[in-house]
Amino acid sequence: MLSALALGVLLAACDPSPASIALRQGKRPPVTPPPPAADTVATLATAMPPAEREATPPEPASPGDPAPADERVPVANEPIAPDGDATIEEAGDKTGDDNTLELLGQQIPPGTSARLTWAASEVFEGVSTATPVLVVNGKRDGPVLCLTAAIHGDELNGIEMVRRVMHEVEPDKLRGAVIGVPIVNLQGFRRGSRYLPDRRDLNRYFPGNPTGSSAARIAYSLFENIVRRCDALVDLHTGSFYRTNLPQLRADLRYRNVREMTQAFGGMAVLHSEPALGTLRRAATEAGIPTVTLEAGEPLRLQSSKVSEGVTGIFALLSSQGMVRRVQLLRTPEPVFYESNWVRADHGGILFAVVRLGQEVSAGDVLGTVTDPITNQQNLIYASNGGRVLGMAVNQVVMPGFAAFRIGIETDGPPASMLATAEWGQTEMGGAPPTDEPAAEAGEPTAVEDADLEETS
Repeated sequence: MLSALALGVLLAACDPSPASIALRQGKRPPVTPPPPAADTVATLATAMPPAEREATPPEPASPGDPAPADERVPVANEPIAPDGDATIEEAGDKTGDDNTLELLGQQIPPGTSARLTWAASEVFEGVSTATPVLVVNGKRDGPVLCLTAAIHGDELNGIEMVRRVMHEVEPDKLRGAVIGVPIVNLQGFRRGSRYLPDRRDLNRYFPGNPTGSSAARIAYSLFENIVRRCDALVDLHTGSFYRTNLPQLRADLRYRNVREMTQAFGGMAVLHSEPALGTLRRAATEAGIPTVTLEAGEPLRLQSSKVSEGVTGIFALLSSQGMVRRVQLLRTPEPVFYESNWVRADHGGILFAVVRLGQEVSAGDVLGTVTDPITNQQNLIYASNGGRVLGMAVNQVVMPGFAAFRIGIETDGPPASMLATAEWGQTEMGGAPPTDEPAAEAGEPTAVEDADLEETS
């Protein structure tokens, strides 16, 4: 009897199975996760391509089951002063009954974090380009917030914001889930370029087209596989073309849930901006996912102070939605700017600014100088109206017509023209999808170029 017991102990000691190793190390053996629930399988089915969904017979729905992601009802536009409250949670959770998050063909159990990969496109060698996707799924049920950065590959501040947020959020203390895509335009990022290798602006092709141009296909893949899984979206950007922006939110304030989302960021300036056709912000908002753009700093640089302000605002949003419990210091409320304008240089030369970001100016104040490096002739740039400097060009050589300073204009509320022309009862703003090569009148800037300068992302 004793020899048999000794033999059993010896066999257990020699057993190389993970369970026995874990027991010897004082750990619990790995637990095989249970199979996904029925409604999780149904959710996964909605993420299939349309052709596969048509070939697969739909599962019978039970009363009270949430609608699939591609059948969600968009939130309609409402007047500026609506009745009742709404939060991003109203868009509907993307988790199963056990709070397991389904994303990119993977299951992320509650109370865990994961690093996934999103294969958006192929490079010229025919090899897929894998883009990292960070996920934190909380222990408790709640909304899904998505963070996207570097849609323009030269905008670095947003990448660092995503890193800080995703690694500071604790899964066991989170309600809901946070999905972070730190580098959407990986090809542009590797080249230090704003654009894709074919010189297209990725942020002009959403929601995308699976059979369109390279930009349209990448946009479609991101939108269908990730964005539609979210209840709210924060798209992170910086200024463009050697311009810098005061940390601020760009938002279409005609949408009630978007307005409430901006208020949750705390003391951050808000600029009303109807997004350009083809931008991620516009496509997501029209799909019923409240979306804002967080602008901070300038491209091709990592600016710690701007990054910190953005991270503080994102955590204020998470806290206001009950996703995290975090003490937020009270900040001075910032105004909402319903109007703004660019002040342009009338002469070519070397631009030197004499104002700083966030500074209050009055009409007629000197904003900067443009000096001819050959003749030494100096020309002054004056503020055309009073307001606050929301964006400005860094000191550089400029040409006549260069947009140098963006002035936000404070008003008592939305202008009457905005209230009179907005179609409050509709979610979609209309318009044709963007073409691969936008047409332009000779000598006139295209809408896409204007949108680049305005950064209406």
